[in-house]
Amino acid sequence: MVQSFVAYIDESGDEGFGKLRQEGKTGQSRWLSLGSAIVSAENDRFVPSWRNEIMELFPKKQNRDLHFRYLNHDQRVAACSVLAAKPVGICVVASNKETLIDSPKFEIFKRKQHLYNYLVRFLLERITDACAKAAARDGDSAKLSIVFSRRSGTDYQSMREYLCLMRDGKEVLRPVRSINWNVLDPDNIRVENHSIRAGLQIADIFTSATSSALDPNEFGHIEPRYALTLRNRYIRRNKRILDCGLTLIPAIGRCPLSNEQLAFIEEINKK
Repeated sequence: MVQSFVAYIDESGDEGFGKLRQEGKTGQSRWLSLGSAIVSAENDRFVPSWRNEIMELFPKKQNRDLHFRYLNHDQRVAACSVLAAKPVGICVVASNKETLIDSPKFEIFKRKQHLYNYLVRFLLERITDACAKAAARDGDSAKLSIVFSRRSGTDYQSMREYLCLMRDGKEVLRPVRSINWNVLDPDNIRVENHSIRAGLQIADIFTSATSSALDPNEFGHIEPRYALTLRNRYIRRNKRILDCGLTLIPAIGRCPLSNEQLAFIEEINKK
């Protein structure tokens, strides 16, 4: 038997390196995060009702499009609290852009969409692995459909070609992990508008909640409460969230983190 899953994917932050945000100043994000909301095909039909349940908490909001950045702190906590009780998985890959500036590959990552595609690969490696293992527990195989939130300036055809290149084993440098191509067919990828797909709005909450715990705001502060509220929804590998439900690039031992960021990682990764 085949178990079907859907992963809705959104991002938080930007790819730019021109002027990274510093304390007391505005600028481009210091992190780029790509995240997903993963549901079984059976539960996918309930996703709009989850979004509506959240919006019913904010009766004064005229715009019924759920978007993390338009919610205040209390509304964000409330939204995460609702989703923490739903049968949905979270997977986020977060790149510390500052570490790329002195990298030998910096000129590559400066090119349009290269960092984004790089994170897509990491994300899909983890999602396909999690879906395969979830289905295998019942003796089944898994199939995954992907829905990306439409992103201005992104060439999704180029991204599909990149995925096919990996599928066909034509990468110059082979990754440590790989996307499970028995689970994902690049043809099962769609791109839709955030405003019309509740699943993309849920993915936005998950990705932005995680980014808030890692990417300091213009005052130099992070806010881990949103992600910690959702802690039990992050997918795990060997009972650990780190490098599965939450992956840092570079890995934690090489990623410069503040004491606040380290405390968040330690807390969310508790067994």
